[in-house]
Amino acid sequence: MSLTANWSYPTTIRFGAGRIAEIATACAAAGIRRPLMITDRGLAPLHITARAFETLVAACPDAALFGEVDPNPTDRNVAAAVAMFHAGGHDGVVAFGGGSALDLGKAAAFMAGQNRPIWDFEDIDDWWTRADAGAIAPVVAVPTTAGTGSEVGRASVITNDETHEKKIIFHPRMLPVQVICDPELTCGMPPAITAGTGMDAFAHCLEAFCSPHYHPMSQGIALEGMRLVHAFLPRAYRDGGDIEARAQMMAAASMGATAFQKGLGAIHALSHPIGARHGTHHGTTNAVVMLPVLHFNRDAIAGDLARAAAYLGIEGGFDGFCDAVARLNAMLGIPGSLTELGVRDIDVDAVVASALRDPSCGGNPVTLTQTGLRKLLQACL
Repeated sequence: MSLTANWSYPTTIRFGAGRIAEIATACAAAGIRRPLMITDRGLAPLHITARAFETLVAACPDAALFGEVDPNPTDRNVAAAVAMFHAGGHDGVVAFGGGSALDLGKAAAFMAGQNRPIWDFEDIDDWWTRADAGAIAPVVAVPTTAGTGSEVGRASVITNDETHEKKIIFHPRMLPVQVICDPELTCGMPPAITAGTGMDAFAHCLEAFCSPHYHPMSQGIALEGMRLVHAFLPRAYRDGGDIEARAQMMAAASMGATAFQKGLGAIHALSHPIGARHGTHHGTTNAVVMLPVLHFNRDAIAGDLARAAAYLGIEGGFDGFCDAVARLNAMLGIPGSLTELGVRDIDVDAVVASALRDPSCGGNPVTLTQTGLRKLLQACL
């Protein structure tokens, strides 16, 4: 089977090794002539970024590079990127990097044409209708990790600098117009980042699969996404140059973000405020809280996960599934608790309050309450 394809679900995806060479073609297809390439501080000075930018500039001489995205992107990052977007007269964004850069790129393209504060577009009710949809700049997304799947998402997670809360900014037209999924770009990821981002993809598929909302298409995508992670993440972790494993993980990441249109749950509701307040890696935090959340939701999801376990080739139903997650975490070197992750002096009340306000709460199979979340958080510690 050739791991090269052109996909149009949920957007146009150029998938396959070496397809970063098509970055300028993707911009042209998106109607972008003066792109602003946005990436994070860690990627900005690296060779893969320079090579991609050189390819872009060869076709788009007015392209510019914004490389000041923080690991947990903030509203200040958005404002700085929007200012550079306007100053350079840019007409679109190339979001290049992991979830942080992709989220920031999408948010900057969205906010470049808006006159209201970014928090007016939080994913609450129909707040997205407040936006001027016609003023949203197009985005070409180029992931360099296999985890968030933000390249096929219609939202960005942005941290409020003042309140230290992560907020989900949503609009249907934030979905990138073109995506380049080139697994060769992920081959340089350190093992720890491979592990954390891979478990982020697994968490997206897992929570989407367990969400009580009705979305059969997402359900099927989530199930196959879990299988791909279970089969190929260990290989990608052991051998960063295993291009088949890298490609399958990149597919699983996009699948996870497509699937969670069905909903997320307590894993993300906890991970968002913990990451915002303690600077932890999002995917790794998801992996740390995953088992306590599964046990918390057991009564509502045991049957579903027994069926999932059978599909993944795991014996033992729900308990076997949990054991498989525990083995995977151990093999990947995932800390066994938030304390081991480095979370100290946690403000339990503040984290619980933020978690209850997180939109992910609505997709948890068990209704989340202050009492329940407090017990769950204590179990994670």
